[in-house]
Amino acid sequence: MPIYEYLCEECGTKFEKLVRRAADASELQCPSCGRKRLKQEYSTFAAHANGAGKSADPPTCPNSGAPCGNPGMCGMNFN
Repeated sequence: MPIYEYLCEECGTKFEKLVRRAADASELQCPSCGRKRLKQEYSTFAAHANGAGKSADPPTCPNSGAPCGNPGMCGMNFN
């Protein structure tokens, strides 16, 4: 079920709404003023990084402290 962004053309309020069916969109009203003059806005995409750049140190092996050549296999015993 998509979430759409709307702008009220009466009071300028921006809000998001989960719309289950196209028929539900025709019944929407502004949560601030209650009017139905709404304009569907383009949604924006936001991504957040953890702040580590390309210069970050490679992961280290928890057993030896040496740089880990295969991080997914660290700590696994193959006896």
